[in-house]
Amino acid sequence: MKLRYKHQRFQTEAALAVANAFTGQPKSDGQSDHIVDQGVHQDLFVVKGFGNKNVILAPEAVCENVRAIQTEHGLKPVEQLQQLQGVGTALTIEMETGTGKTYTYIKTMYELNARYGWTKFVVVVPSIAIREGVLKSFESMQEHFAQEYGKRMQYFMYNSKQLSKIDAFASDAGMHVMIINTQAFNASMNEEKSKGARPDKAARIIFERRDEFGSRRPIDVLAQTHPIMIIDEPQSVLGVDKKNKTRKGIAMFKPLFTLLYSATHRK
Repeated sequence: MKLRYKHQRFQTEAALAVANAFTGQPKSDGQSDHIVDQGVHQDLFVVKGFGNKNVILAPEAVCENVRAIQTEHGLKPVEQLQQLQGVGTALTIEMETGTGKTYTYIKTMYELNARYGWTKFVVVVPSIAIREGVLKSFESMQEHFAQEYGKRMQYFMYNSKQLSKIDAFASDAGMHVMIINTQAFNASMNEEKSKGARPDKAARIIFERRDEFGSRRPIDVLAQTHPIMIIDEPQSVLGVDKKNKTRKGIAMFKPLFTLLYSATHRK
């Protein structure tokens, strides 16, 4: 059975609102802007990396764009951009449950790519079960968006036993998305040792220098691309503790900026 997706006006407006927040940002030329760290193999070959170009707009300009969007839609304009510890500049997109949150943020990725040339995205979800559901959404929507935008994005689910996919993420010029659940990176080795707890080996791998990965840390290769972070259900992912391990882990990705897609609202 092949699913067919209809264009919903509110989903399109939500995607355009995020893109319009950066009006004035020039489109990237798609050229490589760094050399991918090759660890112990750095003297053997050079690999050009492709990452997201920096936002050159002043924060005040982005804030004015956001205020204009909010005013247009009858919302109270913010006084300043949201800054979350461990997350950085964050834009919140609130959607009701069942209104196509995953569809909306995939469309938003395509809009940001079309307008500004940004190509690297990381989707963070609160659980393995939700991660599996998001992956299936990417699979089922792939053809729909490929027809609409004339290109396909590459996507994969982070697996500590398949680190080679991170190299492809960093060294290819196309659109790439990594889907990861918080349990895969929210326990760093130093923190676990300091608490005397039993280390979560799988969660530590992304922060460790691995022999099978050229004695590199996967997080460093990802951070070179300055991905745009998509937080699915930020209430669950980020929690209320501003100094928790998840926020510290997200900060290590060195995100260009962060988009918070919320469907469970707190009063």
